[in-house]
Amino acid sequence: MLEIDISKTAAYRYNISREKRGDSSMENDLISKKELLELTGISYGQLYRWKRKKLIPEEWFIRKSTFTGQETFFPRAQTLERVEKIKNMKGDISLDDLAKILSPNLMDVVLEKNELLERNIVSEPVLDFYIQLHENVQKYDFERTLHLYLLDKLFQSGKINLDEGKMILKVLEEHYQECNGKKCELIFLRKLGVSTCCLVSSSTEIFFEDGMKIIASVNLAGLTEELKIKIS
Repeated sequence: MLEIDISKTAAYRYNISREKRGDSSMENDLISKKELLELTGISYGQLYRWKRKKLIPEEWFIRKSTFTGQETFFPRAQTLERVEKIKNMKGDISLDDLAKILSPNLMDVVLEKNELLERNIVSEPVLDFYIQLHENVQKYDFERTLHLYLLDKLFQSGKINLDEGKMILKVLEEHYQECNGKKCELIFLRKLGVSTCCLVSSSTEIFFEDGMKIIASVNLAGLTEELKIKIS
């Protein structure tokens, strides 16, 4: 699921790598490879065959240092859901066809307003907010849909207002393409009632002034996979 870190004091160095942040909430959202194989009953060979076939995204294979050395972990909820879906469907269709279902060509995805609402991708108030800013938009490609999906998550959290939503949307529209295909996070900050946001690529360190708070940090790669599952 989407990870939103609320109100962290950011006088320290912010490292985009979750493994280096020591984020306890992220730790709870991960499942080890050993536990994954035990819970689902699949083999090591099956897991890595599904990876090669792109049934399980490569970015879900997270290498972390532990007291026993380097181990592989996965986003718990997403991976367990994906494995069960593969197990239930693989007897009826080939793995190649299943990969097309689970990893559709996002460039071809175009949705209309009613589809966004029916699929519960975005709420009607947030969609109306977006339409007020983009009156001529009738159809929504994957990039626009992702922006809406992210905005809806942040508005639903109750941590941003309408003006801040406009600011976040502007940053996404101007810079998302530069992050597309990379590990990237949107970071939303506030100090003394003044807010700002930025997109940060992986392996980047940022130093904030004392008193700055991280209101939300959103992993765009994880959000993209979550949206792909909803659409497919």
